[in-house]
Amino acid sequence: MDGNNDAPAPSPPRPVQNGSDLPEQLALHGGQPVRRTPWPTYDKGAVFVHTEDEDAAIRAVRSHLYFRYDHRPPDETECGRFEDELCRYFGTRHALAVSSGTAALALALMGAGVPPGSLVACPGFTFVASPSAIVLAGCRPFLVEVDDDLRMDLDDLRRRWRPEIRAVMVVHMRGFAADVEALSAFAAEMGVPLIEDAVPALGAELHGRKLGTFGAAGAFSTQSDKALNCGEGGFLITDDSTLFARAVALSGAYEGRLRRHFPHGEPPLTGLDLPLLSLRMDEIRAALLRAELTRLPQRLALFHRNYAHVSAALAGLPGIAVRRPVAPGAYLGEAFVFRVPGGAAGWGDAGWFARALRAEGIDARNIGADDDVNVRAFWNWRFLYDSADPGEIRATLPRTARLLTETVDVPLSSNLTPADCDDLVRAVRKVAAARASTLVGS
Repeated sequence: MDGNNDAPAPSPPRPVQNGSDLPEQLALHGGQPVRRTPWPTYDKGAVFVHTEDEDAAIRAVRSHLYFRYDHRPPDETECGRFEDELCRYFGTRHALAVSSGTAALALALMGAGVPPGSLVACPGFTFVASPSAIVLAGCRPFLVEVDDDLRMDLDDLRRRWRPEIRAVMVVHMRGFAADVEALSAFAAEMGVPLIEDAVPALGAELHGRKLGTFGAAGAFSTQSDKALNCGEGGFLITDDSTLFARAVALSGAYEGRLRRHFPHGEPPLTGLDLPLLSLRMDEIRAALLRAELTRLPQRLALFHRNYAHVSAALAGLPGIAVRRPVAPGAYLGEAFVFRVPGGAAGWGDAGWFARALRAEGIDARNIGADDDVNVRAFWNWRFLYDSADPGEIRATLPRTARLLTETVDVPLSSNLTPADCDDLVRAVRKVAAARASTLVGS
């Protein structure tokens, strides 16, 4: 697939068949599946890349100038221009393009001066990159419970606060905004920096303000399934010039190159007392991202169109609990997440529900499945624990463990068509109806 070269404008959801029109027998049990074509995802080539983006990358390749620091002034390099464009998009003073979202998170913590060995609070539901970045920064993750909508639980954080916690990392997981306004106020009350892991939420907003701009720094990824995609990469944004200067120096701006990031004056530090970690972005990736950035609003509209289509059609469906945003529209829309609470053994669990959806032709995962080593499940982060027993690890965050065990995750590519969305709606209704009829009869 070559992406949405002729992507449709956002449109209202199309009518969807009601449950009485659907086949009764699940594909899992030998019935006809809802769809037979592969569900579009980035790893199958369903990426939002246009010819103009490819041309930009090729021009960078043909320039033979791949390193971000060369003879040109910064405003003539791809990385420098990309950072300037990010500052305009987010309305921040500084932006730094780096090698990954994990690198951006670690640099944000180190740039904020969080002392090595400190605890950094982060939610128990996140991608493994969040605790990994904390470890990379020389700190220790302090995991916090999440609420029913899988957001970091401020009440649990307040209740278990310890003086060793020297930063809070809030995560806008699966593109849904956390209650970052309340968490930012709490971090200020505790006198610690708030770092936003907006890695999976590039372009999403809360109350008209872009995620990543609420804390001391925001970190983003440009890996293959993100709103901007160059295969690998990331960036951080901040208004704090000292944090920015430290992050630049740590990323690998050696031999005076730090000054290039401060064209209107001297940087607030030399960086000579900081290690060089070589976490820079290269010119080829930056060229591709600059071209993609021009179409980011179009892609965001497609994410919202698809998510609105699916969530509206499945709102109130008995037997599932669709994840709710913290405020209207406060999500990216790149995933449809719901819980399958309760139910009889074998039919009521989210693992069965996800298997049934896959049989219907829809990519779906139960985040807390025992037979799937999903790195979004905290009990699979064995590097954090002395125990290798998942049960013992789950007991450290019992509420989060229960919620993740009930959670089904379906990726929503911006390349989905309304017909694809209809297939997802039909499949969820079909599986939910089969489950309900079995539960009634049990």
